Amino acid sequence: MEKFEKFSGIAAPMPLVNIDTDMIIPKIFLKTIKRSGLGVNLFDEMRYERDGSEKPDFVLNKPAYRDASILIAGDNFGCGSSREHAPWALADFGIKVVVSTSFADIFFNNCFKNGMLPIVLPQDQVDLLMKDAEKGANARQEVDLEAQTITTSDGTVITFDVDPFRKHCLLEGLDDIGLTLEKSAAIDTFESQAAQSRPWV
Repeated sequence: MEKFEKFSGIAAPMPLVNIDTDMIIPKIFLKTIKRSGLGVNLFDEMRYERDGSEKPDFVLNKPAYRDASILIAGDNFGCGSSREHAPWALADFGIKVVVSTSFADIFFNNCFKNGMLPIVLPQDQVDLLMKDAEKGANARQEVDLEAQTITTSDGTVITFDVDPFRKHCLLEGLDDIGLTLEKSAAIDTFESQAAQSRPWV
């Protein structure tokens, strides 16, 4: 998993509430266990017509937001089923940060495990970021995980909370496997001692 670093990116406004995981990535695309390749199907039913053409009014199809890396969303983002494909699809599209007033617990946890930062803020601050994002591609927002700040295009700074352990994992690029590998020396020692004490196993 890549380390999460301070970055400046385009923020896309998506004020819809209760965006569930089936809206993020419809079940028809859950046949793969790869984390890559799902970005093209992100928000599939909202992005495309039945003939496969793009819906021009959908925010991520607009020229200003095609390279968005921050999503400013409505309340209860990521609700519904627990599919991990949802953060996979967002990350594959290029989304690094999702801001909302609340997230479904499983989706929230899956974001951290896949190198994404979900940020919970009060409604008035989400509204401020949403309004800033509506300015388009020139209104870039800066996210600094180390300082725990989001800076709007006009320089307004908003602070956010994040669990210290999850912050450490993102900054160091550690998923569950990476955390385990940090203990590889202790694991090797244990395995060696176990093999000597129980040679019959």
